[in-house]
Amino acid sequence: MNDIYLLPLTFHRGETENIIYPVLLKDENELILVDCSYPDTMSKLEEAMQKLGFSLSMLTKIIITHHDHDHMGALHEITQQYPKIEVLCSKEQAPYITGKCKSLRLQQAEDLQDTLPEDKKEYGKEFQKLIASVKPVDDVTVIETGAILPYCGGIEVVDTKGHMPGHISLYVKKEKVLITGDALVIVNGKLYMALPQYALNMEEAKESVRKLEGYDIETIICYHGGVFDTDVKNRLNQIIAKF
Repeated sequence: MNDIYLLPLTFHRGETENIIYPVLLKDENELILVDCSYPDTMSKLEEAMQKLGFSLSMLTKIIITHHDHDHMGALHEITQQYPKIEVLCSKEQAPYITGKCKSLRLQQAEDLQDTLPEDKKEYGKEFQKLIASVKPVDDVTVIETGAILPYCGGIEVVDTKGHMPGHISLYVKKEKVLITGDALVIVNGKLYMALPQYALNMEEAKESVRKLEGYDIETIICYHGGVFDTDVKNRLNQIIAKF
């Protein structure tokens, strides 16, 4: 993949390892980061970029697929230090990323708290604190789904709502690469829909995956899982057939 770079970031919670994959897109004029990790992890992101010969100071734009804490957690810290970076997101996501509306994920976690078994309630409270710790940014540029962004030969903003309203994916046409945010996930090397318990509207999430059949995709990049490039069309068909 020319001018598309993965930034694998590894985190540990007890014995559990979690790797996320922000993406860098580069052309002659732009260096664009797609999603930006957890709160208070800017230094970790900087370190990953430096290994590839880049730095946060070189960024021109950050595209946020949706406002989950692991996708926009470091956004406030980055834009405070580098205020010239332009933040792009969907119209539906803008009120949450700017803090005008309460996080949908936080609302979901609060609603589920009383249903958790006793041994999970403390974890539920800690999860809510983590989500609530995400700081908003003041300004964003809204990008419309279906629009072709004039970067890297053209990047289509794909409406992949379901995981959240206004969730977007990005299709880099000349590379036949789809960056899916949380619309899809890779587990043990295999492509799946993201976990249903995190989809705020499962029927919309399914319809979003159906829509992807119409794209000429050779490589899928998932925020959780990394790269999937083995018979992509057939695997999407298999996922859809199970709906």
